[in-house]
Amino acid sequence: MANQNDMRTPLSRVRGLGSAKDGTEHFWRQRLTAIANIPLMLFFIWTIISLNGVGYEQTVAYLSSPFVAIVMLMVIGAGIYHMKLGMQVIIEDYVHGAAGKALLVANSFFAIVIGATCAFAILKLGFGG
Repeated sequence: MANQNDMRTPLSRVRGLGSAKDGTEHFWRQRLTAIANIPLMLFFIWTIISLNGVGYEQTVAYLSSPFVAIVMLMVIGAGIYHMKLGMQVIIEDYVHGAAGKALLVANSFFAIVIGATCAFAILKLGFGG
């Protein structure tokens, strides 16, 4: 039996989206980035293993390849976005009030700074800087 003070309709209780109305979208974004990360991280791990023991010049030459640079940018994009989504869920679940809002902002800025720094490094290598 539903609480008499519950003002939600039966449909809204079944959907379970909460007040923000974006629970399902956030869930699917996190799952999509997780699926995208599977082949991207396999490529990343294979790259690290294959470059083990190789000199600096060979490493730079390999990472300067357009294909490798583009895939590495995809690794960073999907990985950083997945990280941001995961941390957002943790912050929303465990930190409330003004501290939670501040941490959500910090999470977004952290993801942007890390993503931009990594992208800059890859683009610099890709364009031979």
